[in-house]
Amino acid sequence: MTTVDTRRGMAVLNNAALNKSTAFSVDERERLNLRGLLPAAACSQATQLERVLANLRRKANDIERYIFLCALQARNERLFYCLVLEHIDEIMPLVYTPTVGQACKEFAHIFRQPQGFYLTPADRGEMRHVLDNWPDDDVRVIVVTDGERILGLGDLGANGMGIPIGKLSLYTACAGIPPHQCLPVMLDVGTNNVELREDPLYLGVTADRLRGEEYDAFVAEFVDAVTDRFPNVLIQFEDFVTENAIGLLSRYRQQTLCFNDDIQGTATVVLAGIYNYAKFTDTDLNALRFVFLGAGSANTGIASLLVTALKCAGLSESEALGCIWLVDLDGLVTADRADLPQHLKDFAKDADSMDFVQTLRHAKPQVLIGATGAPGSFTQEAIETMAALNERPAIFALSNPTDSAECTAEQAYHWSEGRAIFASGSPFEPVEVDGQCLTPGQANNVYVFPGIGRGAIAAKARYLPDEVFLAAARALAGCVDADNLTKGNLYPPLTDIRNVSLAVADAVAESVFDSELGSGARPASLAEAVRENVYDPRY
Repeated sequence: MTTVDTRRGMAVLNNAALNKSTAFSVDERERLNLRGLLPAAACSQATQLERVLANLRRKANDIERYIFLCALQARNERLFYCLVLEHIDEIMPLVYTPTVGQACKEFAHIFRQPQGFYLTPADRGEMRHVLDNWPDDDVRVIVVTDGERILGLGDLGANGMGIPIGKLSLYTACAGIPPHQCLPVMLDVGTNNVELREDPLYLGVTADRLRGEEYDAFVAEFVDAVTDRFPNVLIQFEDFVTENAIGLLSRYRQQTLCFNDDIQGTATVVLAGIYNYAKFTDTDLNALRFVFLGAGSANTGIASLLVTALKCAGLSESEALGCIWLVDLDGLVTADRADLPQHLKDFAKDADSMDFVQTLRHAKPQVLIGATGAPGSFTQEAIETMAALNERPAIFALSNPTDSAECTAEQAYHWSEGRAIFASGSPFEPVEVDGQCLTPGQANNVYVFPGIGRGAIAAKARYLPDEVFLAAARALAGCVDADNLTKGNLYPPLTDIRNVSLAVADAVAESVFDSELGSGARPASLAEAVRENVYDPRY
């Protein structure tokens, strides 16, 4: 049964989901008791967008633009999402990377009104009861963080709530998941950032972080509570430190519908770029070699999914592992290291210790991938070495935000004499080299996580195996047309993000049913099921 909304007057104007502001027609103003509450002129949404863009562009800096967009979302969410979709090249860097990093650092200082849900150690034993305070029952996607490893910025505690808020706005804009079905969650278990704890404006718990069994029990109660409160929900773990990210994914990935975007989302988008690099260079995937700088959760996630892809391409597991070299602060990850973490053991080499550039010269990779959070770690010597080894080396500088990237686009292009195929996690402007304009690719997870979520929800997946992420990577790679591929563009234009997200969702839903992990019967038309209830922000 459809529920008729009976709100009238200011109750309509004060509800972000209902408000159209000056776009209410004369008839609507009469019917909804809005006469006298709005200026006389009834505007189109296009006119409103023109006004909003002009006001946005006159702001002095990006953090002011971020605040402006948050206010717009809070008062008229359809206008906000229409703006994001129609001007995504301009708006996405403001609502997500790189601006969201600065917004998280300043979160407590720019706070205007609450968004999302906060759980603290004071809620232990009562989380399920506390979740009843959330007004919407049909939540389908939760993005949750504990704020300990926000982008490349470290422990930002409760300030990290900016990440789930930003991610979920992209679930709606890119994959059309209705806003009321999205819930940002902060597990505020304290912070070890002394500067934050001493800030009188900080809004989070000012105790040391929970650790060990207490932390595990806290997260376990959260998972039990949200899956009971919202039985159809997908949980996306976001920006946890490596130990917790890997541990939580291992614990829950086959128990409930969840994934870790830093591990599996990053892996999917990078693998799609690698698939297209292989096409661009006319090289078999199983003939490529890879060096990773950084051995945290992002790079080991990419490497693990890459092993699966290489096995699908015909290699044995040992042969696939032989194509991959991991380097961290101590140099090449080798088997003779003391206290080698479990997640690195498969990738450790029986070799003498060597530094980053020595590893490049030894391994002779075509593909260099960095996820370090350390700006400048792709040195001129490293890029020049890659260029000496390959006519068209692939350089993935993935760390966010932009000023944390392992190298800039300009450095990658100039140090390789314009021959590098470059992609980064955050956007860079085009670069001119010898009269040629080179456009950097953006290996941003936004290409995959919204589609993964929509596909998993449409298929009513019980959980998400590796095959789902392989399917998503292939679908994303297939969205790059021949013309763009010949130019070395590994990813499709962001302006096509809604179509890309739905293509990824189609592939994910198909893979879920092929793996016999869908709940219920397979729909007669998966494409129709994927597109059911796609949010349209237009009035």
